[in-house]
Amino acid sequence: DRRADERRGSRRGGGLGRSKPGVVRWLGDIRRYFPKPVVQILQRDAVERLDLRQMLLEPELLQSIEPDIHLVTLLVELNRFLPDETRATARQVIATVLADLEQRLTDQTRQAVRGALARSARTRRPRPGDIDWPRTIAVNLRHWLPEHRTIVPERLVGHGRHQRSLARDVIIAVDQSGSMADSVVYASLFACVLAQLPTLRTQFVAFDTAVTDLTAQLHDPVDVLFGVQLGGGTDIANALTYCQQLVERPRQSVLFLISDLYEGGNADRSQRRVAELVAAGVKVVVLLALSDEGTPAFDHDHAGALSALGATVLASTPSEFPAVLAEALS
Repeated sequence: DRRADERRGSRRGGGLGRSKPGVVRWLGDIRRYFPKPVVQILQRDAVERLDLRQMLLEPELLQSIEPDIHLVTLLVELNRFLPDETRATARQVIATVLADLEQRLTDQTRQAVRGALARSARTRRPRPGDIDWPRTIAVNLRHWLPEHRTIVPERLVGHGRHQRSLARDVIIAVDQSGSMADSVVYASLFACVLAQLPTLRTQFVAFDTAVTDLTAQLHDPVDVLFGVQLGGGTDIANALTYCQQLVERPRQSVLFLISDLYEGGNADRSQRRVAELVAAGVKVVVLLALSDEGTPAFDHDHAGALSALGATVLASTPSEFPAVLAEALS
């Protein structure tokens, strides 16, 4: 409290130059005296209540802050205003947070994809060399003939043939309006992870009233996030029209639309696009949020309409997303 009071006092007394040292000391103090989750809450509160956004443009202050996803979203929002000397520091901060998230989420995402594709590739009419004997025995145990000490294999389960080509096309379209900031970060990270998998062709677009295709940047999640422009309007119909053009194999394609569905464009047109995609065989999954922030606010009427058209509509935390992905790919 004392440090915060000093910060407020110096802020009343003058400009940015005089207040900055007090803020840096305060940030250092809270990192010393409080655990990391508390530090992140205090930092977020300070940014919102003490008007530190302009000060985040200065590398000295940025280096004093405990990095977390909320800081990443703020830096992404401010990236157009970052001076060159701060941009390098901002990239390091973002890279640190994303590396931690990637370490936690990559393995389970890859396992979910491999498991889903393996299940979808299994056949019930396998060739002799493709029979999965342990699974075949397991599903036929009820056909055990004790007098003959034999299991009658009424159902054969086969191994999936080795995938030598792309098994699925995944298109991720994320709404970059300000309310979707955390979802943009997680969507970017997952897109980069999926782009590394040889059995998937992953395409990633961010949209407001225009569409930005960031697929070429998927080798580096920091580059992806610096290609995002948080804020602005929302034209979901325009984004879906663009995504339709990306679909080459409808029945092998999954489209993730990540949006709270507050449409600034034409909602009827959005629904027509979804109906066309579903009719063509594309699996459409609408994620109302991809974040840890709890139940999201969203347009219930629009969500209900898309669900009635055959889209899967839900919200997901990052830790739940691999299971959602696996279900969509199966």
